[in-house]
Amino acid sequence: MKFVSFIVDNESSYGLAVEEGIIDLRPAFGNRAADLKALIAGGLLQEAARARAAGVLRQPGEVRLLPVIPNPGKIVCAGLNYADHVRETGRQVTEDPVLFLRVPESQAAHGEDIVLPPESGKLDYEGEIAVILGQGGRRIAEVAAWDHIAGYACYNDGSLRDWQTSTSQWTAGKNFWRTGAFGPWMVTADEIPPDRKMTLTTRLNGVEMQRATSDMLIHSIPRLIAYISTFMPLAPGDVIVTGTPGGVGMKRMPPVFMKEGDIVEVEVDAIGVLRNRIGRE
Repeated sequence: MKFVSFIVDNESSYGLAVEEGIIDLRPAFGNRAADLKALIAGGLLQEAARARAAGVLRQPGEVRLLPVIPNPGKIVCAGLNYADHVRETGRQVTEDPVLFLRVPESQAAHGEDIVLPPESGKLDYEGEIAVILGQGGRRIAEVAAWDHIAGYACYNDGSLRDWQTSTSQWTAGKNFWRTGAFGPWMVTADEIPPDRKMTLTTRLNGVEMQRATSDMLIHSIPRLIAYISTFMPLAPGDVIVTGTPGGVGMKRMPPVFMKEGDIVEVEVDAIGVLRNRIGRE
């Protein structure tokens, strides 16, 4: 199943992406689940699939997509989690994951512009796989981690490299308004088994810039869930972004940064394609 969040008739909603369009499920659930995060937290994903007939079919032109989870409690991102990216940055593999946080306002939806702010001309792409938590918990064991996943989405951890590297902390460079993207939908975990090797590809104006598979992660998805949940409780709808492979624009010779009018795509074969244009703020 492919779940989406969107705006229709000036109100936020959620539903299922199908061949015919989008099935709006908010009317079927009403106050039981105000948004996709609440649907996940209520353990209602399977019920939502059965409620298709009670939903309202919307055509793509009727809705404006939102980031998959517009209101996550936490967005925890892993850095330096592919060996080729570690090498190109001149760093070393660490025993534990390198982590940083993004805020919801830093995200754009599929089809929206990723925004290049006037303060920087060094906006870089970072194609990644995002994990959406279905069950929360504290000190989740690695062997149990797969059972805590609601689904997966594509992610572009867009980064302003000058702001990221001007200090020892990455927060500013990772959190400018609408510099990242999250979408186009969440594919539920029952459609992507734990042993599925997912292929991640990033393209800029049709040219392949990054390619990797999920088995190349230094710290696996279960390891990330276990490690993060050790020091803070995870909750349904929280997002873990698993890291980008080598090939980022900053480390190319010459460097390649995204500019106004560019089209960037992050594709994960088991999920779909997240596509955004670069616009100016």
